[in-house]
Amino acid sequence: MSLYLHAAPLLHSPSVRQLPALRPSTTTLTCRAAAGPSPESRRSANYQPSLWTDDHIQALTANSPAVEEQQQQQPQRSRMRLLKERIRKVMWEEKEVEEQLRLIDQLQQLGVAYHFRKDIADSLTALHASLEDLSWKFGDSLHASALLFRLLRQNNLSISQDIFDKFRDERGHFTECLKSDVEGMLALYEASYFAKEEEEVLHEATEFTIEHLKGLLESSRLVDGMVREKVGHALELPLNWRMERWHTKWFIGVCQREAMSINPNLLEFAILDFNALQSIYKKELGAVSRWWTELGLAEKLPFSRDRLAESYLWTVGWAFEPQYWSFREAQTKGVCFVTMIDDVYDVYGTLDELQLFTHLIDRWDVNAIDELPDYMKILFLAIFNTVNDAAYEIMKHKGFNVLPYLKRAVSKWVDLCKAYLVEAKWYHSGYTPTLDEYLDNAWMSISVHVTLTSAYCMAEESTQRELSGFSYYPAIAKPSCTLARLYDDIATSSAEIERGDVPKSIQCCMHERGVSEAVARRQIKELIKANWRCINRDYDATTTSLEGHLKRVAINVARTFQFFYQHGDGYGEDHGETKNQLMSLLMNPIVV
Repeated sequence: MSLYLHAAPLLHSPSVRQLPALRPSTTTLTCRAAAGPSPESRRSANYQPSLWTDDHIQALTANSPAVEEQQQQQPQRSRMRLLKERIRKVMWEEKEVEEQLRLIDQLQQLGVAYHFRKDIADSLTALHASLEDLSWKFGDSLHASALLFRLLRQNNLSISQDIFDKFRDERGHFTECLKSDVEGMLALYEASYFAKEEEEVLHEATEFTIEHLKGLLESSRLVDGMVREKVGHALELPLNWRMERWHTKWFIGVCQREAMSINPNLLEFAILDFNALQSIYKKELGAVSRWWTELGLAEKLPFSRDRLAESYLWTVGWAFEPQYWSFREAQTKGVCFVTMIDDVYDVYGTLDELQLFTHLIDRWDVNAIDELPDYMKILFLAIFNTVNDAAYEIMKHKGFNVLPYLKRAVSKWVDLCKAYLVEAKWYHSGYTPTLDEYLDNAWMSISVHVTLTSAYCMAEESTQRELSGFSYYPAIAKPSCTLARLYDDIATSSAEIERGDVPKSIQCCMHERGVSEAVARRQIKELIKANWRCINRDYDATTTSLEGHLKRVAINVARTFQFFYQHGDGYGEDHGETKNQLMSLLMNPIVV
């Protein structure tokens, strides 16, 4: 259980007896001693202290005095407004369809599409209405056909894989003459990762493009350095699987080095927007760092991972746009708490203590905490107080009573702790579950499903009417949770098994099927591909803006887990690549 999203502001008792007026809590963190094993006799994961002390974060995120800062930002805001209008004008100028598709693709990859959401939707909807004409007009342009396919699916508009039939021979295989079209092959490769289940044409497209693009990289035929970089970047990871902010910074760099291929107004706007968002992130990180330091929980529970800055970076991956500031704030607190609870269940707590804690979470009764050992009392009270304050803030900002919707999350919070307890019991009894049995529990223990509750309660789109119509998590939640679990397992399972933890998906696969670790890892990677196809299926047929937001968060959760665990345990071990990534995305602006 290495990491663990969740929704801190949503953990309210079904009866809500302790929160009748929903005011900020004043409960004091005082505890009496409780019997239990000494700290020396407990297991330890030997996590390293955080690199990001509050003093360090405040120094990195410090701003100039308010008046001076406002004076500096005003010309930038004026410039961005001017550029935005110029870009919108370009969008509606008459142009070839493929040129319009390139522009929309650039807006998305540069991370500024949220400024032009309606313009993009209107443009793609108009194109979607004339698909047959477009297919004929594109002729044998693989790039135009593949780009149209990807953009429509990416923006929740239906399109069939049949658009690629004209690029296949009489045996149903993609024609060999396509191999020389590098731009078209790259576009087809990216489009193929929007495949749903049983779309065999797209599955073949993936294999076909990987084989020939790899061949180009390994040969001397691909002499253009920028093209080689793009091909290598794509083969490392497809666009649909990438964390948006990380890809955006890379793509801006590519456009700066290849300035002739992009509208200079668009590139300047993207750089200014990236830096403006980064300034917002710095302020948000500084604020939650002060909260975390004043809470003092990391010092009281030193056995757990102290990863405040990394926790905040997760939330930027889930919802980077400025309007989701309250979601990022609440989720950062949530990740910090759930990380600690996860370490309690995984490493520090005895089985008796874990059963007590799970029972108390189920009751959500602050008056019963004397049953817990001291370290659990501190953790429960910290969560209880933060939950109370956050619920009060949500109600204040929304202007209507959110309690009926928040209470839905309580059962999910209870389910999360119960899933942790199941894994703890497996470990203490030496039981190795089947892979299906493990995943049936693990998609809950990764806690992504609870994050979606926070997303819908705190979304800009969440009106009372929208919330009243929201009955349960969309189907996309389960494959998103499963992907999060599998990405985590691939990176962390060996270290976790070594220190003493429940078998993970890889070990369950090895035990059940009698295969080597290498074979098990390959099979888990195939399971990852299958779950991405499920996500692509479930992203279809979005009917409301709130549902669309929820589904985007679910997709971004999977992408961000991949980002953190691509090169190892980027959350538990924060001294390596994660440090550089955090500095790049949150601290170091792009030079114009």
